[in-house]
Amino acid sequence: MAHTTLQRLEKLDRRWVFLAMAIAVASPLFFKLGLAPKTTPPVKAFYDYIEALPPGSRVLCSFDYDPGSKAELNPMCIGVLEHLMVKGHKPVIITLWSTAPALIERNINLICRDKYGKQYGTDYAYLGLKEGREAVMVAMGKSIRSTFPVDFYRTPVDQLPLMNGVENYEQFSALINVSAGYPGTKEYVQYVTSRFDIPMLSGSSAVSVPEYSAYFQSGQLKGLLTGITGAAEYETLINKPGLAMTSMDGQTMGHFVIIAFILFGNIVYFIIRREKSKG
Repeated sequence: MAHTTLQRLEKLDRRWVFLAMAIAVASPLFFKLGLAPKTTPPVKAFYDYIEALPPGSRVLCSFDYDPGSKAELNPMCIGVLEHLMVKGHKPVIITLWSTAPALIERNINLICRDKYGKQYGTDYAYLGLKEGREAVMVAMGKSIRSTFPVDFYRTPVDQLPLMNGVENYEQFSALINVSAGYPGTKEYVQYVTSRFDIPMLSGSSAVSVPEYSAYFQSGQLKGLLTGITGAAEYETLINKPGLAMTSMDGQTMGHFVIIAFILFGNIVYFIIRREKSKG
């Protein structure tokens, strides 16, 4: 009887494995684990740099990603906006990706307008999309007002109080780029930080870690968030748990299920092997 049961377990239908994995990954949506990830130095440096800026600092944000990388980078975008709002900084937001404007506007409205009740044009501004990639980055070093003569809503930039006196990068305390690839952090480092004197912070997808870590180690980046793990660390530091921490809970539960099935399969295999050797 026991041998028959073990044989059945050895040939367990793989659909039970898929079902267990689906339940484990989805469970944090209903039951928060609240597992706080260990903070790594690049993420701590990112957080510390924003914390150290004087309240009311003008910060240029370039959010460059698409729906395909939304799962990793949208929590970073929201976290950055949350942190800037809490510290009383004034973000001027742009994007160089044609797939990003709607995603970015939704986050800006959700955080800056609805959650913190900030006034558009005075506390924050959204200049929208400009095609041209590296040419746009260099052009902003000469004149942001000429590069973005109107904002996302077609309002002349000259009518936005936040843009009074802004001509180029020199009027910003920092540049924050959250990007999924080209154009993004690599191009900003090559064309902006090496040519214009503006400190830069970056958030990127996990696949860019090897390349961008070198920029952080060399001091070309003042802080670095990488992948959903970096976003979760950042949410922990700013005490604003969100989608990144929920995603990390799901990953953790999924890993537990994988480990449990590996142990289970090996135990069943060795028990059957021992019984066969006896008999």
